[in-house]
Amino acid sequence: MANVLEKTAYRFDTQRLRAGYEPKEHNYAVSPPIYQTTAYDFRDVEHAKALFGIREAGNLYTRIGNPTVSVLEQRVAALDGASGAIALASGMAAISYTLLNIAEGGGRILTSPYLYGGSADSFKKIYPKFGITIDYAKNIENPEKLSDEITPDTKAIYVESISNPSAVLLDIDAIARVAHEHGIPLIVDNTIATPYLYNPIAHGADIVIYSATKGLAGHGNVIAGLILESGKFNWQTDKFPQFSEKYYTLRDINDNNRSFLEVFPEAPFTSRVRFNYLNYFGAALSPFDAYLVLLGLETLSERIAKQVQNAKALAEYLNTHESVEWVRYPGLKGSPYYDLAERDFPRGVGGVLAFGFKGTTAQRETFLNSVKLFHYHVNIGDVRSLIVNSPQTTHGELESYEKKIADIPENLIRISAGLEDVSDLIADLEQAFKKART
Repeated sequence: MANVLEKTAYRFDTQRLRAGYEPKEHNYAVSPPIYQTTAYDFRDVEHAKALFGIREAGNLYTRIGNPTVSVLEQRVAALDGASGAIALASGMAAISYTLLNIAEGGGRILTSPYLYGGSADSFKKIYPKFGITIDYAKNIENPEKLSDEITPDTKAIYVESISNPSAVLLDIDAIARVAHEHGIPLIVDNTIATPYLYNPIAHGADIVIYSATKGLAGHGNVIAGLILESGKFNWQTDKFPQFSEKYYTLRDINDNNRSFLEVFPEAPFTSRVRFNYLNYFGAALSPFDAYLVLLGLETLSERIAKQVQNAKALAEYLNTHESVEWVRYPGLKGSPYYDLAERDFPRGVGGVLAFGFKGTTAQRETFLNSVKLFHYHVNIGDVRSLIVNSPQTTHGELESYEKKIADIPENLIRISAGLEDVSDLIADLEQAFKKART
């Protein structure tokens, strides 16, 4: 139940294998066991009182905490340098619980126009019905002007570190400074980058979100999400009264009601998500799915490094192709985001790129129908290479004017580079281009 994180000096590649897990505490099992149980016996009545009173760390019920899930939470928190983490049943659950937790009771979220289609559509359809207004920033790429778009009711700024599908990069450091000047947190969806390529907390982010379905797990076999917090943001302000609200369920041994800030001073945000939103909305990650994400993390560095290598080679190939109108990949010289990529992404800018197909709609569809090695579907971050026409699929929820704001033209095709030999991937694209032209 409690999320007590390791604080060691181990480096990234050691943490992805070892953080949050001590074999001697689990019958010396080398791999974290799958604790496939609904609930946990109490030693005695006093033990039950201590657990329910949050005076002792332990497990009560798998909906709010499970040993396998806890290892995942602690491991990703260690990789990101976070003070707290919570794993959930999907990336969308991570987004929704984050925004509801921050803007509870109403408020505004200032966001980037460069977002995953599901995020953008939910911002339009769902949150306004809960009193939360989403404002799309006109100056997200000009942080010096961003202050003009923050209102007294703005509760947070929300961005993606590498956007889906166009791989837009933002100056996260500058945006964080603006957010903090106004006493609001910066939320960063770091799904494409993963902590291997980018650490949002080190650049000023207060909350980090992952769809662990993608690069973190990396094998296209699990749906999962994570929320992490930096432990640095001051939630004890009039703008966020919910964190100072005292609850009977958090009472001390003398029956004094307490707040999340009092009980969980290092991780009030994720703890509040756990005991309020996860507890009662119930998007719990199963132990088996947590185990699958843990397996994926064990090869995170090698997978992402190879995907970056393949993505860059594919971008360079496409950049000079006669059937390609443009290529969007920050690792290409000439990209408007190349300088940011060089400054903030020393290990590369991920495995996702986009290009504009030069030709008719019919030719574009023939091209997509002709690929043999690429998988045509909507996931990203898989070990297999994937391809999709985002404007008609992942961003098909967006109306024409919304696609224009997000700079998603109808001829955009997104690639998520996998681990195959890049020569085979290029050959597959080439034969598909030829069929589209004939």
